[in-house]
Amino acid sequence: MKIAIAQLNPTIGDLNGNAKQILAAAQQAEKQDARLLLTPELSLCGYPPRDLLLDPSFVSQMGVLLQQLAEELPSQMAVLVGCVQPNERSLSVGGKPLYNSIALLQQGKIQQIFHKRLLPTYDVFDEYRYFEPGLEANSLVFEGERQEATGEKNQEDNAAITNYQLPITNYQSQPHSPLPTPHSPIKIGVTICEDLWNDEEFWGKRSYAINPIEELIQQGVDLVVNLSASPYSANKQQIREAMLQHGAMRHQIPVLYTNQVGANDDLIFDGCSVGFNRTGEMVCRARAFETDLLIVEYDEQAKDLKPSDIAPIPANEDEEIWQALVLGVRDYTRKCGFSKVVLGLSGGIDSSLVAAIATAALGKENVFGVLMPSPYSSEHSVQDALELGKNLGILTQNIPIGELMQGYDKTLEPLFAGTPFGIAEENIQSRIRGNLLMAIANKFGYLLLSTGNKSEMAVGYCTLYGDMNGGLAAIADVPKTRVYSICRWLNSQRQEDKSNLQFTIDADATLPLRGSKLREHNSQLNHIPSTTTNYQLPITNYQTAIIPENVIHKPPSAELKPGQLDQDSLPDYDTLDDILQKLIQEHQSAAQIVAAGYDADVVDRIVKLVVKAEFKRRQAPPGLKITDRAFGTGWRMPIANKWVSNSTIPSSEVVSQTPLTPSVPPR
Repeated sequence: MKIAIAQLNPTIGDLNGNAKQILAAAQQAEKQDARLLLTPELSLCGYPPRDLLLDPSFVSQMGVLLQQLAEELPSQMAVLVGCVQPNERSLSVGGKPLYNSIALLQQGKIQQIFHKRLLPTYDVFDEYRYFEPGLEANSLVFEGERQEATGEKNQEDNAAITNYQLPITNYQSQPHSPLPTPHSPIKIGVTICEDLWNDEEFWGKRSYAINPIEELIQQGVDLVVNLSASPYSANKQQIREAMLQHGAMRHQIPVLYTNQVGANDDLIFDGCSVGFNRTGEMVCRARAFETDLLIVEYDEQAKDLKPSDIAPIPANEDEEIWQALVLGVRDYTRKCGFSKVVLGLSGGIDSSLVAAIATAALGKENVFGVLMPSPYSSEHSVQDALELGKNLGILTQNIPIGELMQGYDKTLEPLFAGTPFGIAEENIQSRIRGNLLMAIANKFGYLLLSTGNKSEMAVGYCTLYGDMNGGLAAIADVPKTRVYSICRWLNSQRQEDKSNLQFTIDADATLPLRGSKLREHNSQLNHIPSTTTNYQLPITNYQTAIIPENVIHKPPSAELKPGQLDQDSLPDYDTLDDILQKLIQEHQSAAQIVAAGYDADVVDRIVKLVVKAEFKRRQAPPGLKITDRAFGTGWRMPIANKWVSNSTIPSSEVVSQTPLTPSVPPR
């Protein structure tokens, strides 16, 4: 029996558009003789729908479209669709009003409903806000030409469930194939995302009282499928695959995992749907950061999955994060209704990377870079910005801000008389630039990309209503050292390949075909539909790197006054980023960081800066999430608080509880 995995990119709330994606995938899968199609978690409404779920009309319309979709799907194909279902019991016995569910659609009807068992409330997840957990293990049974199902039944169609037909074998095209015996049923366990993430042997602990996969094993399932919407973070795919492989080997059961792809707001979904046979061998993997349709065959005699296509994953972490950010910028821009972006080009490393990401995501013709030099800007910064624009092939505009600064100085002179030049004047430069960029964005309908990195956001080395202005913070979850690393990788790719770097962007819901059916129509193994656009990162000067080498090698500086460097106010970025990694990602205390060899005063200062900067982060634009502790969705801290973790620091090195007086300018 052939099973299709549809790795889809839904838009939250676009019920009609998402249904069309599912239908298109089913039609393609039917052409490849698939009899069961898997789609991601909440594929009909997109994940995460958040408080759209509190609108009764949203939920009711989802039910209407689910039935319409059932009627439009190929009748002999069984399709598992992620959706939301009302909890009718909540009116009488209490509980949350909704279920996170999977609907089995076939023969024009909603044949079966399954409910998610484990509801996560960590990191970006808040499913207990909306959903009631399911109480029953979920499974489907395929027996010969007859399919039966177990679990909660749709009352309206209850009588029809046990007798509808699912042809497992194409007897017309395979006349010599033996018919499966009626005594060899295929029992498929159905799980939703978190349901597979509670293996105490793999994690060393249990996070929930129940383990759905163990219950399914006890019921004697032959295959486990998982419909998922698992957000991306760096190196997460390796963890997923290790966990799934462990489960397959532990229970001697093949596993198929279907993941969402694309970006919704600040969350990026990497796809990488994958399958393992009962010995833990990988048998298939879908593409990373792209929509895909993957066909895998279940051998009814061996009761195992046959080897299929295995797409490669990014070669290293820099490439992986780059692809994630390109996808994130592309989808956020497109799904918010924009086609072009604008950003400030300072000649620094951060704006250079964001410009390269935007060009790869949207095409050179859709990126506008604005230089806004002040009297303090160095000549090489202007030249570096112009060279970057030339390398990328994007349009640039030079708007000096010296006269505007003088206007502010003249206006404020009566009030500022007798005070030294300082933070206020420095921040005016940034706010002038922010105002100009917002004006351009408003005038031409562009999306403004801000260019601040995670290191700056962590310690508040950024200016409210200045460089923090924007509709999307493209690298807000990327530490400064990683910014440099990605830029070096990008240049190395340019040096290895003189041709243009290409990044595939799906223009509609059509999915790439694979396998023998594809080869009948196309000589290439992996077909990209004609409606797909191959956006290129154009390098017009083949003698130079993408990111000018001077940008990478010069000391970082905001150039807010003569001779200023970032390290005048901050530790070097290697030190700063390692402290922030331990503090934010690894949840280490100040004492633990000091014990690792860092100066107690430096740690003290950084901890206090992180605490104080929360009010800035709360007002920042959405930032693409690439770690499990991204500011914003994955970081929920109070703004006004007095807590500084110091209880375990030796008394001679206690972090001070004096008022927070940062040595970094509160820009």
